[in-house]
Amino acid sequence: MAIKRRPSFNPKSFLSKIGEGRSIHAYHREQIVFSQGDPADAVFYIQKGKVKITVVSEQGKEAVIAIFGPNDFFGEGCLAGQVQRIASVATMTDSVIVRLEKASIVRVIHQEPAFSEMFIAHLVGRGIRVEADLVDQLFNSSEKRLARLLLLLANFGKEGKPEPIIAKISQETLAEMIVTTRSRVSFFMNKFRKLGFIQ
Repeated sequence: MAIKRRPSFNPKSFLSKIGEGRSIHAYHREQIVFSQGDPADAVFYIQKGKVKITVVSEQGKEAVIAIFGPNDFFGEGCLAGQVQRIASVATMTDSVIVRLEKASIVRVIHQEPAFSEMFIAHLVGRGIRVEADLVDQLFNSSEKRLARLLLLLANFGKEGKPEPIIAKISQETLAEMIVTTRSRVSFFMNKFRKLGFIQ
């Protein structure tokens, strides 16, 4: 009697198809994916495009806290007991995003080691990035923070070649992300251009 082997699980294939608790949505540029205060009931995966994560304080001040691109997850706070979204997410370019209902992603994490490994790698990478961002804020000048942010946005140091930053990111957004003024960002961008670092 031959034993039937289960086909190996491919996380990328799983994330490219509609299924139970999984849907795929196309978004236009500057479209809201979810807003601060919305129910936290799903995790999202970016197939294509870029999104920005923003938070608004009680005083009404808005800050961009992160920008994510292809193969990034976001909204995973629901897995740690978050009931409401603590940030808003909007697309920066036309995007294709997978929505995984909380029960669906919990099930696949428990049942598929290949997916669990991919998701844990994402979470660890995110933790390292947040730690590095904090160190950057505490110890580096705004010029160094801007240079680091531009390198991160261009995927510098990741597999493959650095990419041009396609999404139009305003100097105001860059200033919010590195906690400085727009005029300082403008000054540094002109300096980087003169030095031939950016176009």
